[in-house]
Amino acid sequence: MTLSVLRTADAWWVHTPAGAARIDTKATTTAQLLADRAAVEEAASSTPTAAVSELNLLSPVTAPCRVVAQMTNFESHVKDAGMDPKTVPLTFFRKSSASISGPFDDIVRPSHVRLLDYEVEIGLVIGRDIPVGTTLTDANLADYVAALAITNDVSARDIQLPQTQFYEAKSYPTFTPVGPALVLVNAEELARFGDLRLRLRVNGDERQNALVEGDMLYRPLQALQSLARFQDLAAGDLVLTGTPVGTALSAPPKPIEIIGNLLPPAVKWKAFFARQAKNPKYLRHGDVVEASIATDDGAIDLGTQRLTVRFA
Repeated sequence: MTLSVLRTADAWWVHTPAGAARIDTKATTTAQLLADRAAVEEAASSTPTAAVSELNLLSPVTAPCRVVAQMTNFESHVKDAGMDPKTVPLTFFRKSSASISGPFDDIVRPSHVRLLDYEVEIGLVIGRDIPVGTTLTDANLADYVAALAITNDVSARDIQLPQTQFYEAKSYPTFTPVGPALVLVNAEELARFGDLRLRLRVNGDERQNALVEGDMLYRPLQALQSLARFQDLAAGDLVLTGTPVGTALSAPPKPIEIIGNLLPPAVKWKAFFARQAKNPKYLRHGDVVEASIATDDGAIDLGTQRLTVRFA
């Protein structure tokens, strides 16, 4: 049975069916909390002292930490972007950990951003240092992936696309909501990763709904094996694993794409963004974004985050 850990400004908690039980720990960071598993398990068997609904929850992943994300990692999303899944390599980008925010905080759109998009993703929370050169296998993967969490890779598309790099467009404050829970998993539970279903709704309208199985191109083992060739990871770091089809951004029809490629870059981008500005799926002030991830049988449930969009 999974253990769901919650975080407030002054404490860590275990979410039980009867409420929240405070964890007796001195941990102030996610890495320290993961190293104090005995305290988490002790709290799980104790009497709850608070209602979860009364807690002001923060991100269960603390900053600073590394935030690494996989690009175009769901077949449905790759096709929607106008690409061939068979030719898409395993690639990554970085986000600033200053973009991490809580599961019920506002998503704040900077005043210069016009096209604000959403991407529900499963976050892998590293529980043990992975120095470059570490050998990862199916047998030891659960030694390094301690927990899962809901994340949302919020994106400023009008910044991202012309720059052809992602760092700024995905690193503004509040652009990586995490939680509500840090769901600790063992090897058996991690083996059910393919059974997780990602869902995202905007104002109650379902935009994304997909199972990992049959859609995710590169699973956590492949991702971490690739990262371990060149990137140190440490306990408490966060790895985002990609999003399925349903984001506001999608590829233009083929004839329009062909014509656009013949235009000078400035003209092409002006025409592209003029079309995108008419797309009602981009986030607007006051929109409510709800994301949930769970297996269909509820055995693994990462919870639901609820975010309100606010324009700066």
